[in-house]
Amino acid sequence: MSKNCKKCLLLEAGEKVTYDEIMQYVASIDESEKADEATANKRLNLCKNCDNLISGMCLKCGCYVEVRTRLKNSECPNYDNKKW
Repeated sequence: MSKNCKKCLLLEAGEKVTYDEIMQYVASIDESEKADEATANKRLNLCKNCDNLISGMCLKCGCYVEVRTRLKNSECPNYDNKKW
């Protein structure tokens, strides 16, 4: 049985170093470009329930969802079935 979690975010998958680096990047983004916390959390929850999430990455575009969900002008890359 595989230990790799395929339906989780980076921190939950045990990718703490990568998660920390991504959070440092998120912290460096200008506040005017960030979605509010409630919107980001809602998006993250939708991504967590998406079949295209594998170890914190979106299979539709290859992004880290912890970044994409926090960008104000971002949208779900699943053109066939947008989640947000």
